[in-house]
Amino acid sequence: MNLTQEGDRLYLYSITTVAILGGLLFGYDTAVISGAEKGLEAFFLTATDFQYDKVMHGITSSSALIGCVIGGAISGYLASRLGRRDSLRLASVMFFLSALGSYYPEFLFFEYGKANWDLLIAFNLYRVLGGVGVGLASAVCPMYIAEIAPSHIRGTLVSCNQFAIIFGMLVVYFVNYMIMGDHQNPVILKDAVSGVMSVSPESDMWSVYEGWRYMFGSEAFPAALFGLLLFCVPKTPRYLVMCGEDERAFAILEKINGRNVAGRVLEEIKQTSKEKTEKLFTYGVAVIVIGILLSVFQQAIGINAVLYYAPRIFESAGAEGGGMMQTVIMGVVNILFTLVAIFTVDRFGRKPLLIVGSIGMAVGAFAVALCDQMGVKGIVPVLSVIVYAAFFMMSWGPICWVLIAEIFPNTIRGKAVAIAVAFQWVFNYLVSSTFPALYDFSPMFAYSLYGIICLLAALFVWKSVPETKGKTLEDMTALWKNRLKKKA
Repeated sequence: MNLTQEGDRLYLYSITTVAILGGLLFGYDTAVISGAEKGLEAFFLTATDFQYDKVMHGITSSSALIGCVIGGAISGYLASRLGRRDSLRLASVMFFLSALGSYYPEFLFFEYGKANWDLLIAFNLYRVLGGVGVGLASAVCPMYIAEIAPSHIRGTLVSCNQFAIIFGMLVVYFVNYMIMGDHQNPVILKDAVSGVMSVSPESDMWSVYEGWRYMFGSEAFPAALFGLLLFCVPKTPRYLVMCGEDERAFAILEKINGRNVAGRVLEEIKQTSKEKTEKLFTYGVAVIVIGILLSVFQQAIGINAVLYYAPRIFESAGAEGGGMMQTVIMGVVNILFTLVAIFTVDRFGRKPLLIVGSIGMAVGAFAVALCDQMGVKGIVPVLSVIVYAAFFMMSWGPICWVLIAEIFPNTIRGKAVAIAVAFQWVFNYLVSSTFPALYDFSPMFAYSLYGIICLLAALFVWKSVPETKGKTLEDMTALWKNRLKKKA
């Protein structure tokens, strides 16, 4: 073992990488719908006992997000009762079962390949189960990393979790592209008089009956790997101290930090684990409202409408091959711009990047709306969508999470973060579930609306959000205390 006075870095990075796989599955599970949703829509349009419509499709495409709200809400309880590591093990089981169930929702109860109302409900329940895993992982993965990592590299390692989320999206975009191969998305017709939709007889029926299944089922492989690797990582020192297992906590801290530092860190953990908590509004209403609005704006600017429905958007913009290749390209661009945020957030600050990102997104959104209004197809609307997503990835994507982690005073952080994250998933669901009907009504209206919200987000950040660059968590406590005194 490479154990020195400074600790074993290989050990630290190995266990952190395992935890970060939870972030990758977070991105994989939420974005897998992007390639599968059109085939899924066509499949349920073949049902004879009910008429599948855009509202149902929006709810079905976004049903995992209902689970995300539930998973986020129970994450604090499970992390305290089961521990951080075992909560992640539970999340991996949910990912795995959801992947298999979404691939084969007929299991035991229904006839294979025959769409009906009961099968639609079963499919949605499997997606909700995966969503609970996502909500759990979204809260517990950063918590696990933060409690394992030494303080001087904690920010970098926690930021890597956001990178893993975006990388997971890129992976599933590529997997979906490879699964589709030479097949084409189905052609969906809409009756001009009744508005009833149907599948064109000329459609590639492989994508209607098989393609979407393989896309959902592909998640079972990384989910199984994540679950197995979690048997190789320890519980966090903070959780072990909370359980009274100080010796085991010290052994892990010694491997990570070295003997000289481990004792001091253990004492700090023992003190902060018993830290007094305060009432939610001890520092005023403003800090809670700002935290909630950061979460609301991150979703209301409409990014998940792009991430979840990217191939459909690119195809309608005139892209060749059903928009799958353009979606992969967008995933690569998203990765690059997320790296821009990670490497510049401590240099330029949080506020400037959020404001620039909001304005860049507004430009991309208004450009898409204008292209739709003028009937422009091809490279211009495709690039506009990619610009829109890229500016999100260098700003609101990672930096919103950074601010939510930093902005709240220590003694209310747990409760305040839980509230902010719950609002984030609720608005994620609202935006994602309403997008198909909104886009069907008018793409120009949909993107103009998102563009306006982007400008409002920039104004909100400029006027209300404090800059946290270079400030300690204790500085933020003092900042909110001072603001409260000035109002008194």
